[in-house]
Amino acid sequence: MFITRRHTLGAIALALSAVALPMAAHAGAHDALGLRSGMVFVSSNDAAGNELLVFARTPEGGLMPYTHMATGGMGSGAGLGSQGAVTLSRDGRHVFVVNAMSNTVSTFALEGTELQLVSTVDSGGVHPISVAEHNGLVYVLNDGGDGNVAGFRNVDGTLQPVAGSMRGLSQAGGAGPAQVGFSEDGDALVVTEKTTAKLTSYRVKPDGSLRAPIVTNSPGLTPFGFAFNQHNRLIVSEAVGGAPGASTVSSYRFDNRAPAMPVVVSAAVPDTQSAACWVAVTPNGRYAYITNAGSSTVSSYRVAADGTITLANATAGMTGTGSSPADVAVSPDGKHLYVRNGRTYTLSAFHVRHDGSLGPRPMLEGLPTTAVGLAAN
Repeated sequence: MFITRRHTLGAIALALSAVALPMAAHAGAHDALGLRSGMVFVSSNDAAGNELLVFARTPEGGLMPYTHMATGGMGSGAGLGSQGAVTLSRDGRHVFVVNAMSNTVSTFALEGTELQLVSTVDSGGVHPISVAEHNGLVYVLNDGGDGNVAGFRNVDGTLQPVAGSMRGLSQAGGAGPAQVGFSEDGDALVVTEKTTAKLTSYRVKPDGSLRAPIVTNSPGLTPFGFAFNQHNRLIVSEAVGGAPGASTVSSYRFDNRAPAMPVVVSAAVPDTQSAACWVAVTPNGRYAYITNAGSSTVSSYRVAADGTITLANATAGMTGTGSSPADVAVSPDGKHLYVRNGRTYTLSAFHVRHDGSLGPRPMLEGLPTTAVGLAAN
């Protein structure tokens, strides 16, 4: 299915009546890059019709509604248990959004201050929950049916299937995948599997297709979200089934001789919090942030050049009692961290200091109760 449809700007369909949309013009006026800088993107995940919601950074470091647009697909109307439901392309020109209920993925172009839906295509499987991009190559993770990944080429916003790109996970059905993502150099594609406690990785061929899967046991139970840093070190959260105070984080490296084989560097380093699920890494690669859904906290880790991680602060950020922090993203300049809170339907904002510590900024309220995903530029 291919859609080319523009929507006029209007009041965001959120309970944010206290924030006037005309302020958005002021929020974007300071930056000539428009939608390509200072924005946060979230999926409404509404089962009646998914939308991409866009928020602009305010001078105080918080967020305010900017615009929204239908994806041309349907959300699940419930949590996806994943990271990467909304993803920005590395060149900053496109945003990708999964439509879990309609088995599609949508691509938006960021053109000045205008949002444009370019295409909505079949995800190559059932119930897409995560999408990743590297230099025009896009992979979607589907957790329905047997579960699989499927690859596409991004051609000016239109996703075209890559022949031979569909691959299974560590087992057919029941793997409980959480995220798909590329290594920093693009040589490997990685999937975390919550139920099997495994990482499934693939060598990316020059034509964009994948070699046979490599299955690696996770040092900690329930591997969930992850992020690569600029040194190609992989940081993975481990929710340990949500057990109180039991969450851990592991790190991996990849050797040139085996680019898709993760090698453990730090195994299951405790963060002393509960249900660690989502991960973001600063652009300089020195700090990783983990959101703990069961503790309503954000933990920070120091990341050494060789990938060794050490807990810096178990409670570097607080998102509010019972907030259940979920998706997290760091801005490309490394100065801002944003968290989507799954039970209070809010967006937390933090200033990232030079030493990796976090300073709270104004919180935005009124997200849809079905919202998932988070990306920032």
